[in-house]
Amino acid sequence: MEIWEDTAIILAVRAHGENGAIVTLLTENHGKYSGYVHGGQSSRLRAILQIGNIVAAEWKSRINDSLGQYKLELIKSSAAAVLSDKIRLQALQSACIIANLTLADREICVAVFSGFIAFLENLELCDDDIWFPSYIYWEIGLLRELGFGLDLTCCALTGEVDNLAYVSPKTGRAASFDAAYQYREKLLELPNFLVNNNKVAKGDISKGLKLTGYFLQKKLFEQIHKELPKARLRLEQLAEQL
Repeated sequence: MEIWEDTAIILAVRAHGENGAIVTLLTENHGKYSGYVHGGQSSRLRAILQIGNIVAAEWKSRINDSLGQYKLELIKSSAAAVLSDKIRLQALQSACIIANLTLADREICVAVFSGFIAFLENLELCDDDIWFPSYIYWEIGLLRELGFGLDLTCCALTGEVDNLAYVSPKTGRAASFDAAYQYREKLLELPNFLVNNNKVAKGDISKGLKLTGYFLQKKLFEQIHKELPKARLRLEQLAEQL
């Protein structure tokens, strides 16, 4: 019998059979993992099986390669904390869907899990200038973990570290305002808060989502022949209204 226990975030739930559910988790030490939950469609378990919720998971199976079965206990209901806030709920849905679609099954990704937990903690603060940057940092971390890290430390053209304002869509490297101004129409804007931990300025969140969204699409979703999830596109639209 194969058995493990771990802390996890619920990424996806789908009904299976008359009363069960197949649940996909992002675990701390086992990566993205799916399993069957008996009675997963019952009213008692539906409250637990909400995407974004943090759970204590026990997975067991006769052999390691099979689907296996989950026993889940709720640690924190992240979903309930954002149900009344359209934009925060959209961000939660977006993160869960992106993680579920891009992470490989059963490959350990501690950094992505830790970043997701940090995002969920910040999401509870209800402050757009805190949780939204945390979400964007999580997307940057996801890109880095999957081999597509952005280099926002210095200008790729001059080496200077001040006045960084753009990012090359080809290389993912930053460029300063003066060095890259003449090419600005071909570049992505670099939001202020991603440079030297500056404060969030008006329009920064929209710029940040467009920046990470571009690389998510080009580097991850095009590789699996998919478009950015609708939840992610709606989040970007909502951010433009801030």
